[in-house]
Amino acid sequence: MDYTTQPGPDPQAFRDVMAEVCTPVAVVTTALDGVPHGTTVGAFMSLSLSPPMVVVALDRSSDLLAKVRLTRRFGINVLGMSQDQLAAQFATKGKAKFAGVTWSVADGLPKLSEAIGWLACKAAAFQDGGDHVLISAWVQTATASPAAPLTYHRRVYGTHCGFVGASS
Repeated sequence: MDYTTQPGPDPQAFRDVMAEVCTPVAVVTTALDGVPHGTTVGAFMSLSLSPPMVVVALDRSSDLLAKVRLTRRFGINVLGMSQDQLAAQFATKGKAKFAGVTWSVADGLPKLSEAIGWLACKAAAFQDGGDHVLISAWVQTATASPAAPLTYHRRVYGTHCGFVGASS
């Protein structure tokens, strides 16, 4: 089915509504022939606890998507609230995304050193979703360094603040 012919709202109205949704910010990474690759995403989520699975959405024209299709492995680096410049750097096109970035290899994948969360994943399925492709994946490794997350809301970066006195 051709997704471009489906009825829908005015594109700007849809973008305006989606700007009201607070999204997490992460950098998805992979390595091909020993070279690191990555891009910023705001479309990822937990899919299953048993087995541990996630879903991430990559633009169909993404260079990273082509590499993940080949390797079938990727990392999700969950960013902290002070990493908005890192998110912006990985959101650009080009080959210099890792320039000046501290990273290491973990589970055979590029892991950003300051990420507050890390998931090493193996792709289970690729599903067309309009102008994006949804990748469901098994989580092979998960580590967290709890801190305030980087979020995206109303077209700006920010963070989440819990209600005062809220219980955990």
